[in-house]
Amino acid sequence: MTNADLILHSARLVSGGQTVADSWVAFSGDTITGVGTGTGWHDLRSEQTTVTDAAGRRLTPGFIDIHCHGAGGAAFELGASAINTALAVHHRHGTTRAVLSLVTASQADLESRVAAIADAAEQNPLILGAHLEGPFLDNEFRGAHDPELLRAADADSISRLLAAGRGTISQVTLAPELAGALDAIRQFTDAGVAVAVGHSAADYETALAAFDAGASILTHAFNGMRGIHHRAPGPVSAATHSAHVILEVINDGVHVHPEVVRLAFAGAPGRIALITDAMAATGAADGAYILGTLPVTVTDGVARLTEGGSIAGSTLTLDVALRRAVTEVGVSVEEAVTALTATPARAIGRSDDLGALAVGFAADAVLLSDTFEVDAVFAAGRRLY
Repeated sequence: MTNADLILHSARLVSGGQTVADSWVAFSGDTITGVGTGTGWHDLRSEQTTVTDAAGRRLTPGFIDIHCHGAGGAAFELGASAINTALAVHHRHGTTRAVLSLVTASQADLESRVAAIADAAEQNPLILGAHLEGPFLDNEFRGAHDPELLRAADADSISRLLAAGRGTISQVTLAPELAGALDAIRQFTDAGVAVAVGHSAADYETALAAFDAGASILTHAFNGMRGIHHRAPGPVSAATHSAHVILEVINDGVHVHPEVVRLAFAGAPGRIALITDAMAATGAADGAYILGTLPVTVTDGVARLTEGGSIAGSTLTLDVALRRAVTEVGVSVEEAVTALTATPARAIGRSDDLGALAVGFAADAVLLSDTFEVDAVFAAGRRLY
């Protein structure tokens, strides 16, 4: 066996839906090359190996955020420096890899922004691509999106966005009731982009048709859509009915009540992806911000449009989402970790190399205290925090 560059041992390894005590993980370069229990890691150690004693703490795969807009006073729309600033905040809270979400903007601005994210992703493997949250959204359920820029999707606009993204657009959110939406779903999915239903007035049947056409994610379930009514089940029920669909949930105690989060975990086991939907104020002070083109006021960590008061993203980090899932919602540690790791990886087609502590997977891991505080973060084989 090849000697490892880094070994973490004596951990409670939480991965694949189970917890295994006295575990170790070995990294060589940016890949996991060994996993086991007991003292087997001794054989992989050399004088050059960095060895970390987890001392019984939990060790999980790196957290993956597939819906995030920024942090540290910076939004992903603002280019390379802002991207680095925002990611640094999320890295400290256990997010090792992220999809960079963009709010509704003009066609030209979106093309420029997805091109900038493509450039950043070429330099940084921890960037999983771009998420277009708009402009193909419904006005009634637009939330914090500029109504002047909303529109239906058309084949030419999609082709131009895909070309600008150079294969790095990971996800797009659209309203399936808009003209041309089903054709747009097929065009995006044919290009390898995961399509999400969201910011939509769709009823159950329309949402189900979108999922049947290839959409595979529900954007921040319960928010930006019709709720569940016993005679009008809506898009959330269409998503739980469709076995391939993953439901995003913002577990900050503001967007969704903890009991409703519990119902989501129960209704779609293994298909909940905890996300942050974090905007620039995450890890920064309350005050005035801009989300896309719209003024936002953040008070006590809650972001709302300055005019109208609609919720405008969150100031959540994934470690807090995990802690709340276990201590307030009441799901198991294993379920909660899966919702931060394996499930979001599957949502964007990366389940073969991300989201698990297993040989051949990316060397991404988070070391957690008993109270789910982040003690250390490793990504692509190096210590981030």
